[in-house]
Amino acid sequence: MCRFFTNFAPKSKKTTTMKKNRICELFGIETPIIQGGMVWCSGWRLASAVSNAGGLGLLGAGSMHPETLIEHIRKMNLATDKPWGINIPLMYPEIGRLMDIIVGEGVKIVFTSAGSPKKYTNMLHEAGIKVAHVVSSSKFAKKCEEAGVDAVVAEGFEAGGHNGREETTTMTLIPQVRQATTLPLIAAGGIGSGAAMLAAEALGAEGVQIGTLFALAKESSASDAFKTMCTSLQEGDTMLCLKKISPTRLVKNQLYTRIAEAEEKGADAEELREILGKAASKRGIFEGDTDGGEIEIGQIASQIKTIDSVDDIMARLKKEYEETKYILTR
Repeated sequence: MCRFFTNFAPKSKKTTTMKKNRICELFGIETPIIQGGMVWCSGWRLASAVSNAGGLGLLGAGSMHPETLIEHIRKMNLATDKPWGINIPLMYPEIGRLMDIIVGEGVKIVFTSAGSPKKYTNMLHEAGIKVAHVVSSSKFAKKCEEAGVDAVVAEGFEAGGHNGREETTTMTLIPQVRQATTLPLIAAGGIGSGAAMLAAEALGAEGVQIGTLFALAKESSASDAFKTMCTSLQEGDTMLCLKKISPTRLVKNQLYTRIAEAEEKGADAEELREILGKAASKRGIFEGDTDGGEIEIGQIASQIKTIDSVDDIMARLKKEYEETKYILTR
């Protein structure tokens, strides 16, 4: 089993060292922590901070027009000389143009989601780009291996935003995906501490993708109102809904209440889209309309009570991982 960290001894002055596992080697990073490419949160400031701290920062192309993506790519290249990538939902309406931009701008790492990776993986490989794909089941993990991707992200439905229809938790999903594929495996969904990283490793993951914790970082482009609301959440304050469109984990605000009431009455997909209105996630996350916008965040938000810098978050994750491992193995 691959390890995230080795040689931790709290009572000594020995420096912690990283053991290079397949995720580190694949992406050329120091620490197998990937920042989720979240819509309206993952701009160049957040992604470059994560990469500069030793992880893998991802731009969130799902909320960027093509011209905006070009701007963020070029700012990333100025802000860091470390590896970084782009997350792109394959259902994006201008997906072909975005792929051309990614290739033309010399991006080296792409994480795809929300669709089949088969259509674009070969094209990206021909351009020298590493490809990881997000899945919600072992069935889709097998299809990813057949499509030739370089790694899979197995995401449990604790995660914020769009989720798989299987509603499988991360702890259930990871060992089944590990059995289903030989690809390097990244765990996602409900991971917000070093102890959770260690649990993911024990289940067979070789790295973690973290969304919620970074969405609430100082460098995140989400609004202050969004961050303040999410750091005040308690257990049970998020819920999966919109299953007739695309299962989405939302905070229980006024918009969620309207959606839930409509779903209870049997509303169809068109009626639900009408309730959402245009740019619902932008309104909630980026513009700070915490009542009438979509507030997409993971269940783990109930454990997060402060808005910290990426450097502080990364240092804390490593320390928690090392301390937990030491306690369990001493």
